[in-house]
Amino acid sequence: MLDTIAIILLIAWLLGMASSYTLGGYIYALLILAVLLVVVGRIKKRPKA
Repeated sequence: MLDTIAIILLIAWLLGMASSYTLGGYIYALLILAVLLVVVGRIKKRPKA
């Protein structure tokens, strides 16, 4: 689920960067949120040692 949300946020970020009208700081907030979701997802999937 987190991976899906992260992918959607990354796509939204890329579309925002490619468009002629950007939302300034919101574009970078989307990127940071997507990266955080990917990191959290990877940490949760890591097997317990």
